[in-house]
Amino acid sequence: MTEPMLRCEGLQLHRGGKPVLSQIDLQVLPGQVIGLIGRNGAGKSSLLEALLGFHHLSAGTVTAWGMPVRQLPAQHKRRIGLVTQRDELLEGLTGTQQLQLIASFYPHWDRALVDRLSASWALPLQRRISTWSMGQRQRLAIVLALAAGPELLVLDEPVASLDPLARAQFLLEMRTLIADQRRAVIISSHIVSDLEAMVNQVWLLDQGVLRWSGAISDIAELIGPGADEPASLEQVFRSVIR
Repeated sequence: MTEPMLRCEGLQLHRGGKPVLSQIDLQVLPGQVIGLIGRNGAGKSSLLEALLGFHHLSAGTVTAWGMPVRQLPAQHKRRIGLVTQRDELLEGLTGTQQLQLIASFYPHWDRALVDRLSASWALPLQRRISTWSMGQRQRLAIVLALAAGPELLVLDEPVASLDPLARAQFLLEMRTLIADQRRAVIISSHIVSDLEAMVNQVWLLDQGVLRWSGAISDIAELIGPGADEPASLEQVFRSVIR
């Protein structure tokens, strides 16, 4: 039986005495491409952050490769790639300098992928990041995450600032990436149609509660018995989360 890369049991997170996430049980297996969907304020970013050990939990546990996620050694942290809604790029560096800095931490850095995407996305690598647009910064953050060759890739609204062409290029790159069945991907996006094109699993979060998780091929059960087959993942989402 395949061991989970990531597992959470009884996960609860409170802020100011109020529940943000309630009693969540999940696991992530190699080969899974998971779409995390929910309305704004549902707790999607909080869930991803909790799974990666960025929060002290109110209750429950999160383990990665069998170890408490908040105690992972450096060699295991390098197995995780993350793209957040708000990048953490160093604005005083040029794009080239930022790439060189991050590459120094990863022994299997994919320089060919960096060169290809940087050219395709027209990244102004010789300029300081402080002068870049939000879309350019988000593209660079994606390049940094992909080039590290992570086994677990977590993407929180990765295309929010991308123009339609860059978004299409990102989706194409993702389809190539997720063909590797040893890797797992968790992707949160408000563009549900994008997720439908690439995910094989769905997590449906509603006001901090996990309403449903399972294979995308089984999601029709959310509509209820006797219902017509839904036209799309977005139709299911809108019928369940009101």
